[in-house]
Amino acid sequence: MKRTIRSTALTVGALISSLGLPAGTAHADTAAPRIDLRVLVVSDGDPSTDAIAAELDAAGTPYTEVDLQQAGRPVIDAGFLADTVNGTPRAKFQAVVLPNDNPFAANSPEMAALAAYEQTYTIPQVDAYTYARPEAGLQNPAGGGYSGSVDGVQAQVTAAGKAGPFDYLDGSVPFEDNSPDVVESYAYLSTPAAGADFTPYVDAPIPGQSTRGSLVGEYRHDGRRELVVTFVYNQYQQQFRLLARGIVEWMTGGVHLGASRNYFAVHVDDVFLGDDRWDTTLNCTPGDIDCPQGAGVENPIRMTPADVDYATAWESRQNFTFDFAFNGAGSVDQREGNNGVDVLADKLIADRDKFRWINHTYTHPFLGCAQDTTVVPWKCATNADGSTQWVSGTTISDEIATNRAWGQAAGLPLENGELITGEHSGLRLLPQQPEDNPNLAPALAANGVTWLGSDNSREPGQRQVGPATTVPRYPMNVFYNAGKAAEQVDEYNWIYTSRAQGGSGVCEDHADTSSCLSAPLDTSTGYTDYIVPLETRIDLGHVLSNDPKPHFMHQSNLAEERIGYPVLDGVLNGYNALFADNTPVVNLRMQDIGTELQRRAAWKAAVAAGQVTAYRVGDTVTVQAPAGVAVTATMPTGTTYGGSGFGDAYAGEVSGWTASAGTPLTLTLASSTPSLSATVDVGGKAAATRTTPRTRVPAGVSEQVPYTPDD
Repeated sequence: MKRTIRSTALTVGALISSLGLPAGTAHADTAAPRIDLRVLVVSDGDPSTDAIAAELDAAGTPYTEVDLQQAGRPVIDAGFLADTVNGTPRAKFQAVVLPNDNPFAANSPEMAALAAYEQTYTIPQVDAYTYARPEAGLQNPAGGGYSGSVDGVQAQVTAAGKAGPFDYLDGSVPFEDNSPDVVESYAYLSTPAAGADFTPYVDAPIPGQSTRGSLVGEYRHDGRRELVVTFVYNQYQQQFRLLARGIVEWMTGGVHLGASRNYFAVHVDDVFLGDDRWDTTLNCTPGDIDCPQGAGVENPIRMTPADVDYATAWESRQNFTFDFAFNGAGSVDQREGNNGVDVLADKLIADRDKFRWINHTYTHPFLGCAQDTTVVPWKCATNADGSTQWVSGTTISDEIATNRAWGQAAGLPLENGELITGEHSGLRLLPQQPEDNPNLAPALAANGVTWLGSDNSREPGQRQVGPATTVPRYPMNVFYNAGKAAEQVDEYNWIYTSRAQGGSGVCEDHADTSSCLSAPLDTSTGYTDYIVPLETRIDLGHVLSNDPKPHFMHQSNLAEERIGYPVLDGVLNGYNALFADNTPVVNLRMQDIGTELQRRAAWKAAVAAGQVTAYRVGDTVTVQAPAGVAVTATMPTGTTYGGSGFGDAYAGEVSGWTASAGTPLTLTLASSTPSLSATVDVGGKAAATRTTPRTRVPAGVSEQVPYTPDD
């Protein structure tokens, strides 16, 4: 992706005069200015600028966006950028993000105003994607650099990057190469221009040369600081996801509202049950409603004690904890058919403290409408008057309570407020059941359920169901009815190939969520060579997106050939190869994920409504939010609140949530934290001495959302 960038030559004197500030000798004292904790994002529709805005939005960091393409947009001038509050100069934005180093016309007063503002208040500027040129501190690529695709390139964080904004990375920054037919990342690789004060933070080898060219670096000039990014990206690409945190930390000096962490939780459903198996001849699952009644032979997949040993050893090796969603009737039935023996349950109960446990109902029934399976697809059965037949509240309540009682008798460490119904049933399910079972909410209330698992592919947002808040879960494309790789590939081929290729044609009917394979996968190699890398990339993308939602698979995937582990190892091993020890995967249980999502929703609503204000004056940060809305912030290590340490350590910073009573919260930065801004006297003159902040320093393929059959 190429772009012509307009330039404006601005001298220091022009910067000052453009803002209307005196050009004489500055005075160095009086008051530190107020710097509002808000980012200015100037956009022109470029995906790179939009990606940074998406990162701020996901973290809950307030920003104001000015769209240069929008008629009637505000003019960026001195009054838009700064003013005075109670006699104290105020910078309205702590950082500026531009599409490139200068997106305005030549001699633009808006660029002049921005440049003067940045100089006066020491406000950093991010050039989201710019051409390598002397105006950005780099040589033109034609003079020994490179312009072109960097798909598949292994970029590296430099020593300066590791010591600064990208200290949370191990060093490698691999660029995706998902399609040989698409240029996913276009870049300009170049070295610093002669005499430029430029520090590369992320670089890559220049093809055909022994030198390396900058991809991300800091350019200091005329009392200003720019983070110069010379490759194009979108918000879904892994290379951006790896660098996004560092871009935000650089521009804010590590002092900002909002927080970002890398989350991964895995729910394993149907524990103690045996899952139905896919029939590779019938192309359906005997015993399930997708097979004709009586067709095929049921051959359930069920874990063994050896599988439990493997799971606990895997957890120890990966420093990770599974969440087991269990159905007690699976063990009861096993004992009834085997003279009281269930070696799997005995092993799981003996090792119960090595896992987290979630109530998945006792027998795993469908808890929505009564299903009429005499037609394909099934439909909701109706009463004589045409009304929907619903599973009763008594049935739902008994399923919840009986399973809870069974788990408590087995000594499982439960959280009684958590529940996942079989197939997420009871909740609305399109197209057959467009509304919740009206008996569900009262049954949840009767049993004290406060967190209810839902399917993120159907309902990505949280909502209330009576007393319970939903926790959307990502379905992993490792099927519940497959214990062997060949079974998984055979069913995958059935789903993802066209009718002309012998498939079901589902991919043709759901072009918005999936695409057909060009040819069926080889059943002996397709899982390892195609499905695992694709699912790993999708799931790792969720982990890198500050998304706490859990993923789910099934106990069948931990049994027999244990086909779930290659994907899980792909995610965690891939993650560990990219991140430093100070940035571990955060592995939360269901209720904590629900609370995190709930807090975020309340915080984002308050920010969007203009009910949050925050600013820094010297070493003091003041935040005010509505009563009952928890405040989220990221601060340098050593920050205190109420005399105690603020937040928890993560990625070289501290971050966390703090309850708000509607009165201002005051955070005190460590005395060693560099100032974010110049000292400015009340007349608006720049101080003679400025402190440099801590040194932080087609656009790809969007995420594929696969079709996944539920259990």
